[in-house]
Amino acid sequence: MISHRFRQTSAAYLVGDLAALSFAFFVAWALRFQLQIVPLTKTPPDFGQYLPLLPMILFSWPVVFYFHGLYQIRRARTRFDEALTIVLAAGLGTILLLAFTTAYRPAVSPDSPEFFSFSRIFLALFPLVSIGSVTAMRMLIRQILRRRHRNGQGIQRVLIIGAGALGKEITQKILAHREFGIEIAGFLDDDPGMAGSSFYEVPVLGTLKDLDVVLEREQIGQVFIALPLEAHHKMLKLLQRFARECVDVKLVPDILQYATINAAVEDLDGTPVINLSQVPLQGWYSMAKRAMDIALASLAMLALLPFLPFVALVIWLEDRGPIFYSQERMGLDGKSFMIYKLRSMKVNAEASTGPVWAVKDDPRRTRLGSFLRRTSMDELPQVWNVLKGDMSIVGPRPERPAFVREFKHKIPQYMMRHRVKSGITGWAQVHGWRGNTSIRKRIQYDLYYIQNWSLLLDVKILWMTIRSGLWHNAH
Repeated sequence: MISHRFRQTSAAYLVGDLAALSFAFFVAWALRFQLQIVPLTKTPPDFGQYLPLLPMILFSWPVVFYFHGLYQIRRARTRFDEALTIVLAAGLGTILLLAFTTAYRPAVSPDSPEFFSFSRIFLALFPLVSIGSVTAMRMLIRQILRRRHRNGQGIQRVLIIGAGALGKEITQKILAHREFGIEIAGFLDDDPGMAGSSFYEVPVLGTLKDLDVVLEREQIGQVFIALPLEAHHKMLKLLQRFARECVDVKLVPDILQYATINAAVEDLDGTPVINLSQVPLQGWYSMAKRAMDIALASLAMLALLPFLPFVALVIWLEDRGPIFYSQERMGLDGKSFMIYKLRSMKVNAEASTGPVWAVKDDPRRTRLGSFLRRTSMDELPQVWNVLKGDMSIVGPRPERPAFVREFKHKIPQYMMRHRVKSGITGWAQVHGWRGNTSIRKRIQYDLYYIQNWSLLLDVKILWMTIRSGLWHNAH
């Protein structure tokens, strides 16, 4: 039922977006050619010449919105985050629209050899109006859903069996998505210490002996069984009991406490299998991130070409040593690769010490190397690692295998950071956890990034990196 309500809410947003985009199209036309907010220099075109743009917009823009996560219901997303996502998605949609108008050049008339050109002012007005109309439509949809639920329409009453840690977790998640119209009537739990108590303002209504009374009195439409593993036999009896009732039953497996990232149910030839290591960065999302990596890395490579020869010459003149430095790091799925840097330390700096952490004012650095490390300019050659596919622009910083072997036995969930590609900059780095700082804190931020990944989050991290400068963003 929850997935059904999720689809209903997403469908409402999709229909609203289509209506808002259509409205924006006609408003942009009216502003340009009827109200003429910018005076025309020639006869207004026929509306039919612009009409072929509308189907293209109504197809491509929702696809862009989908890949920006605008049809996913996320608890952590604020209204500001949604508005910013709409702006970014509209920007990409506008690029697609411009590409279409460049390729689609119909004749002015059947007898004319001249090609029709779309108004640049119209193409500028449409995305501006669409951002406002889509944002306003989504606000309206949320208000309509809230009003329906306040009036008792579309509300489903839920009972949670088990007021332990698992039941409380499910309660939190349901309460975080009130837009689904799900109302928790209460808990049932056999623990006598729970009697008369409440959690998150949801009361414990009694024990399992009170099940029949509670189902009828509270008009329950859906039940979540959230009992611990040791209550296996009680769980089986409940399932047999609910086979005689017209209520939806959801079983919450207690093994979810061992899920290290996200859990998802997969189908293996008809047998349900719980994947405890599901990450959001898969499939089309992985392709979208890779496309962004290639585009940004290519631009960065072009920008660095005039600059690198000068830096390379200065590095070589200081001690006649090699310009670039390569080092083994561990990346996606625990596979090793060679990371590239501009050399900032003396030749054979670790010959006597082996792999050790760099420290502030490290005596092994060259004079230029101190500047390169301080500004993170020594990391710039890693755009080549990005183009090769070893790394991403944004992601957890890769560690050396010697440190990985040490940390994975000391820090729980450490290896989860290898579920995605390593990055030049990351969520931990822009929050100050870089270089020789707390590994546990960096893991905490890395796991947050993996669990909450989106293209918008990547853009946010890039903006935070640029805003604070490249100073110490990597190590």
